[in-house]
Amino acid sequence: MTVRRDFKESARYRPDLVIGREELFSDAREQLARGGSVLLHGPAGIGKSTVLRALAAENAGAAHTVLRCSATESESHLPFLALADLFGLVLDEVAPRLPAAQRTALESALTGRGESTLQRDGLALRLAVLSTLRALADEGPVLVVADDLQWLDPASAELLGFAARRLGDSPVRMVCAVRTDGEEYDRHLRACPPDTLAVRLGPFSRTQVSALLDHRGYTGLSRSTVRDIHRTSAGNPLFALELGRALAESSARPRPGEPLPVPTSLRALVLSRLEMLSDEARRTLLVASAGARPTLALLHAAGRDNAEAETAQAAALGLLATDPEEPAVRFAHPLISAALYAEAPAQERRAVHTALSTAASDPIERARHLALAANGADPEVAARLAEAAALARDRGAPSVAASLGLLAARHTPAEGEPGPDERRLQAAEDAITAGEVDLARDIARDVLTRATVPADRVRAWMVVIEAAGQALGEVDAVFPQVLADAGDDPRLLALVHYQLAWREVVVDGDFAKARREAAHAAELAARGGDRRTELMALAFQSSTETLMGHPDAPRTIQRALQEPQVPDVASHHNGAAMSRFRWLLMSDQLPEARTAITALLREARRRGMVESEVHFSRLLADTELRHGHCGRALDVAGESLRLARDSGIGESASAMLASLAEASGGDVDRALALARESADHAEVDGDQLYLSLALAALGYAQLVAGDAQAAVRSLRRVRELEHAMGINDPARGRWQGDLAEALVRIGEPGEAQELINLTRVHAVRLNRASVLAVLDRAEALVRAARGEHQAALAQLSSAQDRLAKLGYGLEEARAAFALARLRSRNPGPGGYEEATRLFRRCRALPWLRQVDKAVAAGPAEAEPVPAATPAVLDGLASMERQVAALVMEGATNREIAGRLFISVKTVEATLTRVYRKLGIRSRVDIVRLAAGRRST
Repeated sequence: MTVRRDFKESARYRPDLVIGREELFSDAREQLARGGSVLLHGPAGIGKSTVLRALAAENAGAAHTVLRCSATESESHLPFLALADLFGLVLDEVAPRLPAAQRTALESALTGRGESTLQRDGLALRLAVLSTLRALADEGPVLVVADDLQWLDPASAELLGFAARRLGDSPVRMVCAVRTDGEEYDRHLRACPPDTLAVRLGPFSRTQVSALLDHRGYTGLSRSTVRDIHRTSAGNPLFALELGRALAESSARPRPGEPLPVPTSLRALVLSRLEMLSDEARRTLLVASAGARPTLALLHAAGRDNAEAETAQAAALGLLATDPEEPAVRFAHPLISAALYAEAPAQERRAVHTALSTAASDPIERARHLALAANGADPEVAARLAEAAALARDRGAPSVAASLGLLAARHTPAEGEPGPDERRLQAAEDAITAGEVDLARDIARDVLTRATVPADRVRAWMVVIEAAGQALGEVDAVFPQVLADAGDDPRLLALVHYQLAWREVVVDGDFAKARREAAHAAELAARGGDRRTELMALAFQSSTETLMGHPDAPRTIQRALQEPQVPDVASHHNGAAMSRFRWLLMSDQLPEARTAITALLREARRRGMVESEVHFSRLLADTELRHGHCGRALDVAGESLRLARDSGIGESASAMLASLAEASGGDVDRALALARESADHAEVDGDQLYLSLALAALGYAQLVAGDAQAAVRSLRRVRELEHAMGINDPARGRWQGDLAEALVRIGEPGEAQELINLTRVHAVRLNRASVLAVLDRAEALVRAARGEHQAALAQLSSAQDRLAKLGYGLEEARAAFALARLRSRNPGPGGYEEATRLFRRCRALPWLRQVDKAVAAGPAEAEPVPAATPAVLDGLASMERQVAALVMEGATNREIAGRLFISVKTVEATLTRVYRKLGIRSRVDIVRLAAGRRST
């Protein structure tokens, strides 16, 4: 098929719809932009054709001619068929320009008239293909798009390769795709030009599979189901979509512990080789497909006496992967196992599970098989499953515990003790621990449709609230209902008031009220004998007191750490040990803080506490960043963000910390994007607490990027949010020094000094030594702006020494950088060697780039001094000055609202006050003031 330059692809192949392939798509795009060619390769269903079409759509507009062919296996024996697809419609146009021998040979090959063959007309045909491409290229750039190169007929492949190797500088680009199921792709490069870039398409991550399913409309699938789809498909996008479609179209869901149902379309694709197996070998593979970790020993124990010979037969057919070093029986692709299981009759599957329920050595595995072999309610089976769930919980496998708990509930008689709903609620709580919040919420909502006992209802409501995460505003309507269900029971009321304490912080940003709610929850829990809730409430109370700078914080932490302790609270991300870590970090005890958070992270991983692992990973990255270990912080923050996105837990917080790490040791543009992502998440969730942290990260990234005006806008908003929430401890977000530095850069040293003075009061009261040193660094910049150079130099030297002793490597390097810049503008010793050495030690790449710019700029331009805000605005309040200054720049009210993170109504009210104070009537008068004129 030939397509001229008016060729257009369907909108569904736009590049922005290439899910999960952004990086390799970018590499291929750059290769084509340079005039090169691209060969995409990978297994069937991996997405080669999707990327091929997207690249063709993007590059077709720049080509004068687009030539396309797409081969199939059934037609691969027909000679010259691909060549006919490529040149069929241009033959009449090009033929007159070819030498007679070449024209005759090509026409004969393409039209089927005559008996042209490579043996008889070999040279003429080869030259004809080369001449045709050159003739088309003389008219303008040519793009050749060839899909499924592996099915190209040999004659066409040989001719295309001959021409491609000899095109030289002719403007001919090729975009090809080839299936390589385990084989090398090199031989297919012979059909492409010498400069071709080979791009391998690998499997999708779980996050990418989730995005693909969402994009195709399969949005009702829980995270645990998406996890199963990813595992069964092994990240193959085609397989994942087919599995998602089958689940979306089916009203029935697989039982916990069962493989996913495999649609007929995929069964035919992966099971065609099963027909070559004997019945006994097929039955052996079915036993292997039902086992969690099948081995030859397990197959023997399950009654498969000839397991060695039968698995060898399956391996020879490519159904099993062989590894002499590995005792496990492993399928070549997870989908083969799932399809084999789905294909078997239900009675045969139950027989296999019955055999495995005694053959398996692990008690959890035996219980799972026992459940899948049973039908209907069976108290003995339910009890075995509940015991297995408890064992899984103790082993740190809460996801397995949740699955087993649901099976236990399914087999528990309605009148059993404990009842089926009680077991469902335990499964929901295990799912919360495992990070499977969608599953937990669904279980709890289902229980609430039946439950009448107050304790069960409150327990279910707690799962619903926990599943909301930081989006507590979305479950506001729940609190009146759960309070009514709790009645006057102190144990139940303690649970509710603990969650209300969180609501006060996250939704309303009221730390004082949150502290009172937490204290009340601890008191109720103590009265009701609920030690777990009492410890959680005390830990939360201590955290709010720490952030408020409340004097009772150390005492409350000690109360929360008193015996007796509850094991899962001790390693919980909202437990007392976490409060102690936060106190150590904010008190500048960095080595102790690192030891504490490392131990917490290790325990959370051992217990399978996914949400705690997300938060502890993030906080370890924060600790490393304060130490000045930017590279390590970048790695750990990346792990935390990947886990957060995978589980859907703590995404805003993890994106915020990843932004700080990127701005300090990675890519500033990525830091800006992550900070905005974090702020967007927090805005959507209505989370004031993390919104302030996200904006602080954004302000820091903007400062590093050199956009001081933007940094000031972001950080002023942080100041307003923290003031409204009652957060007084400057060690919480540590943004004050950045705001002061940005204010100096935009010509507002007066406001910077006011901020420093106010912050210093709290830092002195709370003994925040590192904050005081950072404030001194910022104050030195204020002094330098006022011409007090010697005092500034002395203050910077002192700040650098103190930060070095406290172990804040990056802050020390920033002080050294400020010192070098100040010295570069005055006579005397200078140079950036010390700052460069310290930033290199931290691996602070963005800061090293700033040093390079300062060195390149030279002494005269090392620190440009911005113009000050017009003196006429000095009498205005801070927000009024910001709004007026933006009006002077020509910004509209809506633009001002967006840049300052305030509403349009707030802008209008602020402008009214500005008009009154300046004695003017309109925006035009403000602009006149900026030009030095006054309206009459």
